[in-house]
Amino acid sequence: MVKTQIQLPDHLFREAKRVASEYEMSFAEVVRRSLERTIPGYPPKSSAPWHPPEPLDLGPILAPVEEWRLLANEQPPENTTPSRRRRSKSASRQ
Repeated sequence: MVKTQIQLPDHLFREAKRVASEYEMSFAEVVRRSLERTIPGYPPKSSAPWHPPEPLDLGPILAPVEEWRLLANEQPPENTTPSRRRRSKSASRQ
């Protein structure tokens, strides 16, 4: 086992001492257990460069091009929408 020194903010030190006291363990044990839980979240970085996976062949697109934006839940650009005016209720009653 290696003996070391660390610097902690006061609030973090107080909380770690509280945990040690409440759970009847040493301060060192609290730090060891914390590191054992934290370190697996940081796996070693790979030295090989990352490349995206090869795309899958999903077959032909079955939806017509005109419906792609609708299917992607995108709003069409403002200047390219056909001018469809909604008839007001009063105009539709005439």
